[in-house]
Amino acid sequence: MTVTLADVAARARVSPATVSRVLNGNYPVAASTRERVLRAVDDLDYVLNGPASSLAAATSDLVGILVNDIADPFFGIMAGAAQTQIGGPGDGSGRAGGEKLAVICNTGGSPERELTYLTLLQRQRAAAVVLTGGAVEDPAHQAAMSAKLTKLADAGTRIVFCGRPPLPEGDALVAALAFDNRGGGRRLAEHLISLGHRRIGYVAGPPERTTTRHRLEGHREALRAAGLDTAPDEADGGRSPDDQDRLTVHGPYDRRSGYEATLELLRRAPDVTAIVAANDTVALGACAAVRDQGMRIPQDISVAGFDDLPFSVDAVPALTTVRLPLFEAGARAGRLAMGKENPPPGGIATIAAELMIRGSTAAPRG
Repeated sequence: MTVTLADVAARARVSPATVSRVLNGNYPVAASTRERVLRAVDDLDYVLNGPASSLAAATSDLVGILVNDIADPFFGIMAGAAQTQIGGPGDGSGRAGGEKLAVICNTGGSPERELTYLTLLQRQRAAAVVLTGGAVEDPAHQAAMSAKLTKLADAGTRIVFCGRPPLPEGDALVAALAFDNRGGGRRLAEHLISLGHRRIGYVAGPPERTTTRHRLEGHREALRAAGLDTAPDEADGGRSPDDQDRLTVHGPYDRRSGYEATLELLRRAPDVTAIVAANDTVALGACAAVRDQGMRIPQDISVAGFDDLPFSVDAVPALTTVRLPLFEAGARAGRLAMGKENPPPGGIATIAAELMIRGSTAAPRG
C-alpha cells in the first residue's frame, strides 16, 4: 500500500502542512519537529509525491551518480564518462531530447551518506542510479544497501555498479561492471618478482573496502606462488607467518597516506626494495617519502601504483602501474543506465586490468 503524506503526519504527530514544509524546505520548522518528521519519513519509507498511484512506477529525468570523492580522478573520470551518455549533447537547440539530468552525489566515503543519497534519489523517482568504486564490506551496510536498491528497482529505477562488485544478495537487481583488481594486483607483484625483488612493501587502502581487499589478495597470491609470502625468522631459521602483515600498512586513498605509510614501512623493514601503492595518488606520496629519505627511484627502491591515472605517465620517473579503463567503464555504465545497451550475461561483467611498465620499477641493486 502506498504511504501518504497524511500517514507521515500521523506518525510524526504533526499536521500534513508541517510535513510538506519540512520536505520542501521552504518554511522554518523547529529542529525537534523536523527531526521527528524525517524519522517518520524514514520509518515509513515515504516517497515524495507518493499519493498519486498512477505515478507509482513512473520515473523522472534524473540519474544519480554516486562517487566517494569527485576530486579524485578515479571517480571524476568515471562520472564524467557516464555523464556523456546520460546528459548527451542534445540537438544543438538547447532543448532536452532523450537526455537525462545527471546529478553527482559525493559521499565522502561515508556508508551512511551513501544510503541517504539513495533515499533522496528514491524520493525523486530517479530513472537510474550509478554507483562507482569499491563497496564497504560491512554486513549491516550491505543488507541496508540491498534493501534500498530493491525498492529503487521495484519502482523502475535502473541500478548500475561501475568499478564495483555486486552485492552478496540481489545480483539480479543490478548490472555490475567490476574491475579485475585481484588480477591486476597479481600481475603487478609478478612483474616486481620477475625483476628480482624479494622484499616488497605494500601501502594498502582502507581495510573495509572491496577494492583494497581484492588488490591485496592478488598481490599476496603472487607472493605465495613465488614462495615469498613468509620470510626467514632470524632467531631460529624458521618461517615468520606474519611477515606480510608487517610489510603492509593501511590508510586512505590519498597522497598523505602514501607518504606516511611509506615512512612507516621503511621504519619496519628498511630492507624493502620495492613498494606497491594502493593507487597512483598514494604512489605519489610514496615517491615523495622515498626521496625525502635520500633514496632514488628506481635505483634504490622501486615504486608502483594502480589505476593509471592521467598524471602517472608524467611522474618522474613515469609510474609503473595497472591500467583500469575508467572512461570506457564509465561510458558503458552510462549507456546501461539509459537503456542504450543490454546488460552483460548474468548482469555481471569483469573488466580486465592491464600492466603498464614504466621507469619507476627496475631490478634491485646487488
